[in-house]
Amino acid sequence: MEQRTEIASLGEFGLIDHLTKNIELQNVSSLLGVGDDAAVIDHFGKQTVITTDLLIEGVHFDLIYTPLKHLGYKSVVVNLSDIYAMNAMPTQVILALGVSNRFSVEALDEFYEGVYAACEAYGVDLVGGDTSSSQKGFIISVTAIGEVAPDNYVKRSTAKKGDLICVSGDLGAAYVGLLFMEREKKIFIESPGVQPDLENEAYVIGKLLKPEARKDIVQFLAEAGIVPTAMMDVSDGLSSDVLHICRQSNLGCVLYEEKIPIAEEMKRAAFKFQIDPTACALSGGEDYELLFTIPQSEYDKIVLNEQISVVGYMTGPEEKPGIITKGGKRHPLTAQGWTHLKE
Repeated sequence: MEQRTEIASLGEFGLIDHLTKNIELQNVSSLLGVGDDAAVIDHFGKQTVITTDLLIEGVHFDLIYTPLKHLGYKSVVVNLSDIYAMNAMPTQVILALGVSNRFSVEALDEFYEGVYAACEAYGVDLVGGDTSSSQKGFIISVTAIGEVAPDNYVKRSTAKKGDLICVSGDLGAAYVGLLFMEREKKIFIESPGVQPDLENEAYVIGKLLKPEARKDIVQFLAEAGIVPTAMMDVSDGLSSDVLHICRQSNLGCVLYEEKIPIAEEMKRAAFKFQIDPTACALSGGEDYELLFTIPQSEYDKIVLNEQISVVGYMTGPEEKPGIITKGGKRHPLTAQGWTHLKE
């Protein structure tokens, strides 16, 4: 019997590690390959940054409540976010689609309207792509290319003990938006005549359907003369992503629950589902905010930006990653860290 290892037994990151562990870079121009938010290649005085994402219907998006124009916009933005997460500026995107005969030309036009709106908003060019037929469902692959001044790119593995942990914007709203959409979808399937009850939830639903990438933060850091010691975008929830930086930098950390930025609209929405807003921020994902570490000496510059919150600091490797709750108790930080936050 041939041995069979289930993909699920490795998990997403274990699978990536497994599939890429034997890669040897053969070109001097390939500076950084698999393992960060994007790859880095050296070209003509600027370094080239490349990243790609695959979005599959029924796994990453649901067309029952996702307008195609929003989907086109989001497909580009989530890739640009990975370029910004390297402290780089995106310049081009390439888009490949797998489409079934369920979709009309008009439907694809709508999708591309969103793609071009994102390209225009972020000043990037769509320079190529491919389309193929798909047996069922909609498959989207986007590659984004950017540039960065030599060796100014920022990895996940270079945080230092004592660095401040910063995050842009606010967290958890996209996850709560998803809860509303899933609830309404269920109601719609059971009784199609019922109008959706989404009053006052524009903020969290907007965060889900039309996220933005943080070009402004990368520009602010450049203008302030701050180069983060480590950076990535928040796509899997704050706790999971902070743990990536800890693991890759071989450090621990301390987060403070009371410092985690949460929008009032998200708080109110979370309470409608009787869930803890901190839980959503720690474990929600799809926020596309930037998570980065900076030396303590840069604190005075960072506080000038209201869009940036300092949420904790990096510790030595002997100290396990933890979170201090509003009640002052310390709990281990896990990828589902919020489950331990019951006071």
